[in-house]
Amino acid sequence: MHDWKSILPEPLDGILPGVMRGSVCQAGGSHSFAAKSPIDGQPTLDVWTATADDVKSVVEAAHESFLSWQTVPAPVRGHLVREIGEWVRANKQPLAEIVCLESGKIMPEALGEIQEWIDVCDFAVGLSRQLYGKTIASERPEHFLIEQWHPLGVVGVISAFNFPAAVWAWNAMIALVCGDTVVWKPSEQTPLTALACHQAVVAATEKISAEIGSLPDCLSSVVIGGADVGAALASNPMVPLVSATGSIPMGRKVAATVGSRLGRSLLELGGNNAMIVAPSADLKLAVRAIVFSAVGTCGQRCTSLRRLIVHRSLASDLIARLKSAYATLAIGDPRLPGTLVGPLVGPNSWTAMQQAIADAESQGGTLVCGGKRATGVGDGAYVEPAIIHMPAQTDVMLRETFAPVLYVVEYDKLDEAIAIHNDVPQGLSSAIFTGDAREAMSFIGPAGSDCGLANVNIGTSGAEIGGAFGGEKQTGGGRESGSDSWKQYMRRTTCTINYGTALPLAQGIEFG
Repeated sequence: MHDWKSILPEPLDGILPGVMRGSVCQAGGSHSFAAKSPIDGQPTLDVWTATADDVKSVVEAAHESFLSWQTVPAPVRGHLVREIGEWVRANKQPLAEIVCLESGKIMPEALGEIQEWIDVCDFAVGLSRQLYGKTIASERPEHFLIEQWHPLGVVGVISAFNFPAAVWAWNAMIALVCGDTVVWKPSEQTPLTALACHQAVVAATEKISAEIGSLPDCLSSVVIGGADVGAALASNPMVPLVSATGSIPMGRKVAATVGSRLGRSLLELGGNNAMIVAPSADLKLAVRAIVFSAVGTCGQRCTSLRRLIVHRSLASDLIARLKSAYATLAIGDPRLPGTLVGPLVGPNSWTAMQQAIADAESQGGTLVCGGKRATGVGDGAYVEPAIIHMPAQTDVMLRETFAPVLYVVEYDKLDEAIAIHNDVPQGLSSAIFTGDAREAMSFIGPAGSDCGLANVNIGTSGAEIGGAFGGEKQTGGGRESGSDSWKQYMRRTTCTINYGTALPLAQGIEFG
């Protein structure tokens, strides 16, 4: 087994680099920091922080690499991503250990996140031979009309703490096969994960360069720092696309900054996801889905279940079943076998959770269970996941609290349930549990869920990489990973070819 420190870059003056420009390590600015592990509140390794000037130089280097990378055949670019995936397979355990240390998610979830990276590599490799355009019928004789997709440029990625490897991989692996280069600004909470992920690209680039000739060095780069580093990346005109994952306020700032220079932004923001449980639902199945969706990653997934909309005839029974299930949850150190719920990322999350519970109670809610600090499990922000029975959907339920707080409301008719479901500003993931095909089809139909993800008889968490991931409304409208989301990382060109000897004009125009 590898020591997880062995897959990090060499320290500079005893401190890990804050800037990775391709294979070149840089200290960054004059400051360093150590993020605190949510497991025990203790600092991890020291890392230098980048500056706005560092971002500028990294983007310039990434652009220079793009100028040659864009002309490399897409299947060759896929060969690089295949090699990245092989490196990740060989280092899956130490990568997961770093994710667990920095994000606090339990080891099975951390391993699952690294597997997601491997899976998106496989997807991207196949995609490298399928960047299809179209042949379009021309209205003019002896004319040929085609649509092509070309590499876009430098892609900026700003990611959050809760999926510190997967979100970057969704973007970076697709961007690389599309012929783009990548500059990544990770969460300050998870710098070690970012540096370890970057080592995969460096190792793969070096191996492929030795096999087929030198590849550009700055295909992927990392800049570690705070909001100023993210702002410098978003404002740089040499970055045509910025993909940002995080809070809605952060997304608004990124969208405004990128939009002011007429760039593209791909936003994955707040969730506030709901599930409807209909009278015909399989309650045993529903309980499993509810518990994992609501308490997995300690309620800190963008797809975590926040709102449970239950038919009135089932409410008492389902709440009792959930209360019993919650009582069996193993809360504790996420590195230990058997743990199901790790810590919140930090004390601010605990404060937000307590405020949400207080607000819910002041708005008529009844705390069914949980909401307290878990005892005897260490110095991190370990909490008992909470269930709150609400009289209706009140103001507190319209905002997303990034913690394991599940609100339960009752309904009588499906139209009412769907109205409650859609009456929030966010629109990421959704679900219905029902044995009625009509209800299921109504939910996933045009007048049903208004979310980017609509599920039937599964929970709100656990999207597969083959489908496009993202949401509507204040979730941002972006789509990452599967399906045709690759098109966001490329530019479209419509080409008209005249192979005749005349010059007929479109729309039958006569000119002189």
